[in-house]
Amino acid sequence: MAGIVPLISSGVAGPLGVLHLPRLWCKTILGAKGQLADGYDQCGMGYDQMVLDGLGLDRDATLKYLTDNIPSYPEFEKWILDQKGGSLDSNAIAELNSAIQGYNHTDETRASILGPAGITDDGSILDAVNLNNLDDWTEFHAGL
Repeated sequence: MAGIVPLISSGVAGPLGVLHLPRLWCKTILGAKGQLADGYDQCGMGYDQMVLDGLGLDRDATLKYLTDNIPSYPEFEKWILDQKGGSLDSNAIAELNSAIQGYNHTDETRASILGPAGITDDGSILDAVNLNNLDDWTEFHAGL
């Protein structure tokens, strides 16, 4: 494994209250600096795209801002507010957060995460947030 495993969970929100946004920021700037661990998307089409869509952010403009400026996290949130006229729709954030928390991986993906983590797939861990956490922790530990 080369690079840094992004250990910020999709279940974490920053001051704006948007789940996964800190992880999107982390992965994108790690990728821009050539430091993102192998196998991780800098900005994928799953939760990353869900956040961009949920906030109504232009993907290309957001990635350009992050990769060109490598902002701190508070600077990134300020940039988002600037793009959105100074505020975000609280209903849109609640809907986005609910979608993130409610997403479950396929049985195949779940098995591919739990197996390497040494956890028997008894159906008790279904949500993608916790499965992704386990995947990150397994990758992190394997790289030690």
